[in-house]
Amino acid sequence: MYNARLATIGMFDGVHKGHLYLLRQAMDEARRLGLESMVVTFSEHPRTMLKGSPEKLLTTCDERRTRLAATGIDRVCILDFSQIHTLTAEQFLRYLHEKESVTTLLMGYDHHFGSDRLSSIEDYKRAGQRAGVQILHALPYTETTTNNEPYISSSLIRKALEDGRIEHANDMLGYAYSVSGQVVHGKQIGTKIGFPTANLQLAEANKLIPQKGVYAVQVELNKRIYRGVMNIGDNPTIECTPSQTSHLEVHIIGFEGNLYDQSLRVEFIHRLRDEVQFASLAALRAQIATDIQHATEF
Repeated sequence: MYNARLATIGMFDGVHKGHLYLLRQAMDEARRLGLESMVVTFSEHPRTMLKGSPEKLLTTCDERRTRLAATGIDRVCILDFSQIHTLTAEQFLRYLHEKESVTTLLMGYDHHFGSDRLSSIEDYKRAGQRAGVQILHALPYTETTTNNEPYISSSLIRKALEDGRIEHANDMLGYAYSVSGQVVHGKQIGTKIGFPTANLQLAEANKLIPQKGVYAVQVELNKRIYRGVMNIGDNPTIECTPSQTSHLEVHIIGFEGNLYDQSLRVEFIHRLRDEVQFASLAALRAQIATDIQHATEF
């Protein structure tokens, strides 16, 4: 038999500073009440099913699970949203009570759940009482970012990344945004001009890719960290026509060796510039040398 649990619910995409603030409240309240702490999240974003199209995410399911577990929460419960999306708030609370021994639920200050779309915390408290779950209301996130955002949300972070505002996104996340994938064969143009690049195929198709451009990055390879320069875009100096999907190519500063089929994790540190079509390969080569120099300054 499970111990009684206090849970909090959400997608927690990015597991950002605002999420951590909520999770700390959940763990503190659970300890105060003598309960296990639990976070309930979903394998896919609810909007993916509700909209019928994939939602671009800050974290894959595995990344989210790892970051949530690292907070010290006692249990991470990942549900399939397609199997519970028709449940009303009361039915979902009853499900958590019976299946996961949840006796207390800490709700985020602006969070809603249930197919009946309850409007107030008092409605949720009444539904919880009928289901055997006490409803508590979390305090809102009150700290400010370096950009003086009044609050933090996954949507704001996605917008910052889509705009290329990497440092702003990282400030809201509390860590450097990253992508992971496998090195695949490309056209080897970088090698021909003296700056070999690893062409990265992302591990998850729904992972959000920042705005096109050139970035100072850190690359994790075989548990070692390297500095690097990543280009996201169409390679306009080399390609005749833009592609429908952006290429991700990273030059690892100081690395020599074969990278094909190896896995890389790339952290975005600073956006250096827009992607530009140069008049010649010589001009591109000179700019890449400058980019590498600038990347070592971050």
